[in-house]
Amino acid sequence: MLVPLSGLLMALFVAILSSTIVSNALPRILSDLGGTQAEYTWVVTASLLAMTASTPIWGKLADLFSKKLLVQIAIAVFVVGTMLAGLSTSTPELIGFRVIQGLGMGGLTALAQVVIAAIIPPRERGRYSGYLGAIMAVATVGGPLIGGVIVDTIGWRWCFYVTVPVAVIALVVLQRTLTVPTVKREVHIDYLGALLVAGGVSALLIWVSLGGKNFAWVSLASLAWLAAGVVALGLAVLVESRAKEPVIPLKLFGNRTVALATVAALFVGVAMFGSSVFLSQFFQLARGASATEAGLLTLPMIAGLFIASTVVGQLISRYGRWKPYLVGGGISLVLGLLIQGSIMSADTPYWELAVSMALVGIGVGATQQNLVLAVQNQVALRDMGAASSTVAFFRSLGGAAGVAALGALLSSQVSSSITSGLTAVGIPASATSSSGGQIPNLATLPEPVRAVVENAYGDSVALMFLVAAPLALIALIAILFLREVPLRDTIDIEETAPVPDDAPVAVVEGTVRDDDRPAAGAVLTLIDRSGRQLASGTADDDGRYRLPVTGDPVPYLLVAQWRGSPHVELLGGGTGVQRRDVRITQGAPTGRHALDAATDVLPAVAR
Repeated sequence: MLVPLSGLLMALFVAILSSTIVSNALPRILSDLGGTQAEYTWVVTASLLAMTASTPIWGKLADLFSKKLLVQIAIAVFVVGTMLAGLSTSTPELIGFRVIQGLGMGGLTALAQVVIAAIIPPRERGRYSGYLGAIMAVATVGGPLIGGVIVDTIGWRWCFYVTVPVAVIALVVLQRTLTVPTVKREVHIDYLGALLVAGGVSALLIWVSLGGKNFAWVSLASLAWLAAGVVALGLAVLVESRAKEPVIPLKLFGNRTVALATVAALFVGVAMFGSSVFLSQFFQLARGASATEAGLLTLPMIAGLFIASTVVGQLISRYGRWKPYLVGGGISLVLGLLIQGSIMSADTPYWELAVSMALVGIGVGATQQNLVLAVQNQVALRDMGAASSTVAFFRSLGGAAGVAALGALLSSQVSSSITSGLTAVGIPASATSSSGGQIPNLATLPEPVRAVVENAYGDSVALMFLVAAPLALIALIAILFLREVPLRDTIDIEETAPVPDDAPVAVVEGTVRDDDRPAAGAVLTLIDRSGRQLASGTADDDGRYRLPVTGDPVPYLLVAQWRGSPHVELLGGGTGVQRRDVRITQGAPTGRHALDAATDVLPAVAR
């Protein structure tokens, strides 16, 4: 299992890495290409936006076509976009090629979770989700460190080229080892819905990032972008509600867990991407660190992300509970952002920044993948791709919107702070190009101007984290309202299938075990109050059984017989779906109680 998953994790690693590896290189890249602070934001936002818009489309395709083939296509698209980005000669070119990169990233982000869901049951999936979360964590926050080393040694173009060999290796490994079942059925792709979702999200992000700079907030242009986004998303809801195979099935949001998890994922995404992107800018432009040093200074966040992702994943698989870790992660995230926003400045002691970064890392690591796990536990396999990618979509949307909105706030705040700071010390604002929006090169600035620029960036980045803290609080509130459902031991969930008119009035299902081994072939019988047999069946090789009852009688007793040892469980005459897991101990006079419900064990009847 780990061999094919290693290829999947490698592909996911380079996809996420490519979205953050340029973070520490961006000041150098934008300086070489003559870019502005707004373009700084869009180099990151372009790939996140393409990833966000394409994620639900990839997820829907995974419900219709070969998942293995789709993964390979996503890797190929990513490699092409990456190579072109490395060859860019201008900032607009770079932004355009980052869009192609983002399309491949969206496929890998969505499909990695879909493939894992297709081959591993939820109870065991926590462990693998931990690996997935750790990979995403290291790639998300480790990207700036790797990018810093590269830009200080062999040049910023290699921030793109370095991911290509790993992606190619992942493609070869997946081709040779990955086997994923494909269910063949009639295909209906909602192209109009996908176009409206992508267009609506894009329009709103452009409105947020350009408002106040390229056009006034209260202007005809501002109203046009806002109206275009709202109308497109409104039409998308209408189209999705009528489409035969919607890109984002609206019925999923009727499930409380799915609805709350997507809200939480949206705001966790703001912290996950916003922290990694703007922390590197803080360390370079507010504290004078080099690109490599800026990456090293974010190590507390990397450590927090990695440890929380791996440890929490293991604990979930061991104990089958997930909500306490989500709640703890949400609290850690809110505290970390509040502390960062309160203490961050150009001269804050580093140990204080390290503590706050570690808290943010722990919060993101404990929540990002486990929100997907909670959703996957609640949906049927046929909707797994759409459900998983929907959560990933909103997480990426939060990241894209967060980077765009926080970047716009940073640009406005920095420009205003530099202008007022220079005026206060009697220096004209034209003394540095950064007052006009361009990224400054601290090494070329005289000391009084440099101090003003460093303080401006320090205070402005701190304000961004203070703005992000209430958004993380919304994520925590959504998590608190999640209802914990025990992780199931099966790949699919039958209860979500459409219920026909002649459906059974009662279903008793569960597992039969001899201590910790499946009691394959055990005979199970349902009996009503009068002693009449209602249904009978045998347990499969995994010890699972399912006994449906139709008509008026309701089951009262469950008799489980295996190797001559009958065990009787009192059901109580209920209707609907009842789960009874039976554990039989050979040689014991009465056997053991059901695993997850109070039962009465009656003495065996002599035959």
